[in-house]
Amino acid sequence: MAMDTQVTLTGPLTDMHSSYDTALCIIPPKHLWTAIDNLRVVYDPAYKKWPPHINLDLRERVLLSLKRDYDEDDQMYMTVGQTADLTDPLMDSIIRKLDLLPPLEWKVEKIHILVRDKDETQIDPSAPGKMRLWGEIDLASRTLLTMQTPVAFYEDQKTAGPKNDEQSTISESRPLTRLPYTFDSTGFKWIQQPKSSALKQVPPNVESLIVANYNVHAEFRHPPSRARYPIIIQNLLEAQARADVLILEEVTDDFLSCLCKYEGIRDIYPFISNGPPDQEDIEPLPYHLNIVVLSKWPFSWDLTSLYNTCRGSIVMQFTNVGKLEGEIFIPLILSAVHLSSGLTNASVTKKEQELGSILSHLSKTYPRNPRVLVGDFNIPTSVYTIETAVRRNEISPQSRNALARLEKLPIEMGLVDAWVSVCVQYGDISEKNQTQPNSKKALGGEKGATYDPTANHLAERTTHSDFDKRPQRYDRILVTREDFNVTGFNMFGQKMGDIQPDFDADSKDSDSSVGLSYGSDHWGIRCSLRLSTNTSAQPTNSRKLITTSLEVKQNLTATSHLVTYLSEQSIFPSDINIAMRESALSLLKEVITQDDDNPARGLPAFVLVPVGSYGLGVWTETSDINCICVGRISPKTFFALTIQRLRKAASRGIKILRRLDAPFGPILELAVGHIKMDLQYCSAVSIAETWPAALALPSTDPVFNLPHSTLATLKPVRDLDYLRRTIPDLAAFRLSYHVIKCWSTRRGIYAARFGYLSGIQISILLSRVCKLLLYQNGSMSVPTILATFYHHYAEFDWDKSSVFDPFFHENLSYVRTRREPMAILGFHGPRLNTALTASVSTTQTIIRELRRADAMLSETEIAWPKLLDENTGAIEFLSTYTTYIKITARFWGASLVKINKTLEWLESKCTSLLVEVGRVAPEIRSRIWPARFVNQDASEEDEEYEGYFLIGLDLGESNGGQVLNTLETCIHTFDAQLSRDEKFFDPKSSWINITIVPQRELGKLRLDNRDWGEYTVEAEDEDIGDSEFWASIEADEAREPSGKKETRPSHGPTHGGKLRSAGDVLNRIRWDQAMDSSNYIIGYEDRFSGAMERSVDSWKSDTTHEEFIPEHRILYFKRKSDGAIVWDREERRDEIFGSGASSLGR
Repeated sequence: MAMDTQVTLTGPLTDMHSSYDTALCIIPPKHLWTAIDNLRVVYDPAYKKWPPHINLDLRERVLLSLKRDYDEDDQMYMTVGQTADLTDPLMDSIIRKLDLLPPLEWKVEKIHILVRDKDETQIDPSAPGKMRLWGEIDLASRTLLTMQTPVAFYEDQKTAGPKNDEQSTISESRPLTRLPYTFDSTGFKWIQQPKSSALKQVPPNVESLIVANYNVHAEFRHPPSRARYPIIIQNLLEAQARADVLILEEVTDDFLSCLCKYEGIRDIYPFISNGPPDQEDIEPLPYHLNIVVLSKWPFSWDLTSLYNTCRGSIVMQFTNVGKLEGEIFIPLILSAVHLSSGLTNASVTKKEQELGSILSHLSKTYPRNPRVLVGDFNIPTSVYTIETAVRRNEISPQSRNALARLEKLPIEMGLVDAWVSVCVQYGDISEKNQTQPNSKKALGGEKGATYDPTANHLAERTTHSDFDKRPQRYDRILVTREDFNVTGFNMFGQKMGDIQPDFDADSKDSDSSVGLSYGSDHWGIRCSLRLSTNTSAQPTNSRKLITTSLEVKQNLTATSHLVTYLSEQSIFPSDINIAMRESALSLLKEVITQDDDNPARGLPAFVLVPVGSYGLGVWTETSDINCICVGRISPKTFFALTIQRLRKAASRGIKILRRLDAPFGPILELAVGHIKMDLQYCSAVSIAETWPAALALPSTDPVFNLPHSTLATLKPVRDLDYLRRTIPDLAAFRLSYHVIKCWSTRRGIYAARFGYLSGIQISILLSRVCKLLLYQNGSMSVPTILATFYHHYAEFDWDKSSVFDPFFHENLSYVRTRREPMAILGFHGPRLNTALTASVSTTQTIIRELRRADAMLSETEIAWPKLLDENTGAIEFLSTYTTYIKITARFWGASLVKINKTLEWLESKCTSLLVEVGRVAPEIRSRIWPARFVNQDASEEDEEYEGYFLIGLDLGESNGGQVLNTLETCIHTFDAQLSRDEKFFDPKSSWINITIVPQRELGKLRLDNRDWGEYTVEAEDEDIGDSEFWASIEADEAREPSGKKETRPSHGPTHGGKLRSAGDVLNRIRWDQAMDSSNYIIGYEDRFSGAMERSVDSWKSDTTHEEFIPEHRILYFKRKSDGAIVWDREERRDEIFGSGASSLGR
């Protein structure tokens, strides 16, 4: 007898709780169970208690048939799902799945008798047990066959004790091994891959792998709208999305049926985990929101149910992708997940259970396999969202801590986040992450977001509260650290497409009513991996991660409290100040560039790049804007043209204040309105012609085959670009930077001119912590960054170790010299150490302050005002030391402009005095405060000005009298040198005195809060540079690579070959251990005295030093021992490097 079964969904659970110990039923053959069980595992709570079956209620049917009014047919029913809520909005979609089930047809030959298993070990004895087969009635012979012991229907259905891990849900249900579908072009239908070819493993022939993930945003109404389907398909077909393996979340039956019809999809991905449900012989997807995998290569896979959720996890095993351990092939395991959504205590707990379950399963089942974990993790990352949820009691502090554990859990299992790996090494180049975040809400955790309600209207529609509307990095690709090297990462699906009308286009809620739309509420992600096919060839990871036992206390976890405090301290610029700087920069760019663009080649004449704090986005209202202009013309031509244009723009509020002679070229100090700006020029044809693509090129690229001086000028641009691209969370970095700068300023250790910290040094120190912290912990809130920053550098071995970015300097061979008490290495050459001005004294001071801050942050209770107190630093300095060197500067009858210039000169001299004190008395501890003090009652209305620079002296256990005598001699010599400098010191209007005084004789002092920047006037032409000066820098044009400039006649002999610059030679003599710098003399052109000579050791490269001489005035280098000229500019001879004329004939 043949029978067609009709599968339906039962009604409410009113009759379900009746428990029977025996049953008479029809059970289909086991090979037909799969299609039904795929739905029963999701919708039928009795799954695994019963097999698919048709109940035979014989006694009831016989009695009913005897009634005269009995007119019902003998329709039989098979239970596929149960529900207690017939109003569920997904009810229509679920019933549609039943319609999609393939027809089940078999010949009924037996009736089965089932008995209920009495499991005394289960927790709830009243709960119904599982049904087992007791006997069978053969319909042909009408005989009864009974079992000696009732037989279980499923392999794992055994009477056993309680599980060791009750939360391990994967071990409770071992799914059957499945094979993917492939398209049969002959029959023009999808067929399942034959098992014989699928299970055949072959040696790995794949060394690289591209994995993509896309949440396609399912429709929840029925019938679903197909308006977005073409946009999604187009996103999947674009070059940025094509991959070897593509994972899709929130796939419905309707979408999968449409997807399988696209020939382009079938060509790229021959194998797909599930076939189209609208094909008659293919069952529907089990859930409403499903994970579907498309692959270039064959695979086998399992579907596992996650903890109490309406979606599952896929575990895949590839037959030809993996690694070799000796001759044993270890296949690649890829797991795709879609964790529970929402930000509630319950949802956070569920996420932790789900992720812990799948990670535990993977590590225990596949401990040796290369593993990839990919999908929509639904873990909120926005600090603003999380902290607001805690503040509004949407989640508890315990749930917030659970979110942090979720970030760290994969790392503890040996997985690395592909986005993090690429970001810290190469940078995040996703299209939607280029704008600077709103500092009021961007507290961190929003970079690399794949779900962005601020940019995606579909994502915005799915949010439920205002704090939900922040970018979140939900979608991720994780790989085992030892098996993969992540080589690339990008996003896709970030372009809008045209909505296509469909049958639901008239619905007011339909996306069809919008002209343009994104394909999904998520962006897609894709990463490129290089797989180690043999364990013996695996690269070693030499990166040292930060390890710290510092525990972040609860009162340090509220980033919003820190932002509030910084706002109260006016650390953040106002909206008006932001607009003023944007306007000033735009005006300067307009004046300099004007109409110089080359329309024929599409190349701008100049590229104006803001660098420093403004370029990094960490500036304050007192910060200047530093700009570097990159162009193709010579420096002489640029400055001549620029000065002319700036003069003409005087009516628009632009002033040239002065010219500064930096080691690698002049700098113009400007005032654009009320904004101070510094302008430097870099002549680099190759860079200007390839801008901005040149910034992404490696340092070894020929485009950077530039002179030493050009690379030095370009260094801030390249370093800034690397920082902006590779800092994994700019918002968190910027907040942390503001805190550290505020702290270091108020503690008196932020002043590069004195040998203390500078902006670039804080950036290097902080970015290193941010990268390593995220690489190790998976997340990095601002409090965690700060606590780790101070603890790590307080414990750092500054005497023997150098601070550097291990993701940039993977094979660093930098060797410190004895002149470098501190080494904070930058990124690009020529000079790596950014702390060359640091002295032993300033280094010790910085270390002491770091340890003080670390101790404060380690206390049980700490408030930001205590760490960042505005007055504590200077007050402590004035009372800490028993003895001080007091440098007094008094002025009368002089303009404030002249006083300011003299004070700047004196300030530069103080640094030299500090170094000299350390040299003559190394046994004492000294500290200079990097600002001037004035008397407590001093006023800006005073006719005279008197200020003080102070150096604190800690004599310790040294012979105080002898040390003081030595210091007296030292400062007497220093005082005499100051008095002889007629350029800055005028005895008719100023008086400078240096004394050693005890603390009690300091008097009542306070910091000088006068804004000396106001006392500047517009520079005259002769101050900017006379004709001799601008003629002298014409030699800089020789620095341009050959072939990039015209050949000019020379008064000296004409030789081929490019001559290395004087700066290169000077640095070689200074830093080459094989050369004795004291054996060399520099010949230079003095503007008043003609040719002069000076020893290399006494040559000053500091631009603020009074004896500074620009390098373009160097004529030659001479060796003392034999009087030989080793470098000559006029003769273009170079015996140091062998360049210029010395390179001919080689």
